[in-house]
Amino acid sequence: MARSGASTKSGNSIAPYVGLRQADELTFGRKAENAKLPSNRMRVSCMQVWPIEGKKKFETLSYLPDLSPEELLKQIEYLIRSNWIPCLEFSKVGFVYRENHRSPGYYDGCYWTMWKLPMFGCTDATQVAKEVEEAKKEYPDAFVRILGFDNVRQVQCISFIAYKPPGTY
Repeated sequence: MARSGASTKSGNSIAPYVGLRQADELTFGRKAENAKLPSNRMRVSCMQVWPIEGKKKFETLSYLPDLSPEELLKQIEYLIRSNWIPCLEFSKVGFVYRENHRSPGYYDGCYWTMWKLPMFGCTDATQVAKEVEEAKKEYPDAFVRILGFDNVRQVQCISFIAYKPPGTY
């Protein structure tokens, strides 16, 4: 049974993926003689996303620069728009580590201390941002993260750092 769309020699309606095309110029602005590398014929700008030393990986948005207050509000709005329940947690360490036990799958620092109760029924991102500010005032030397819980699927859907203490990574 043929589906709508362009037909191919094999009779399928979807053409097979043939990969990226080869480029004439590829090696960073120089003419590439006999270049055999794949290309999508577009300029590609690459950037290093994570240094190999000197910076800890924290949460979902760790590879980005710290969020501005406006960007933080947009992330919180996305969380609320997705019908997830915002919750704040804090920790002085801020990342997982092994200290008390070396068995597979055991890590210290997985669980942070909850800041108040989850914000059930919250519909305004500024309410969450206000709680972040209160947590920062109360614990200025602790990391503060925002989590989003899906109460239907009973899972945590998002987690990101909202505040890093001064002088940390």
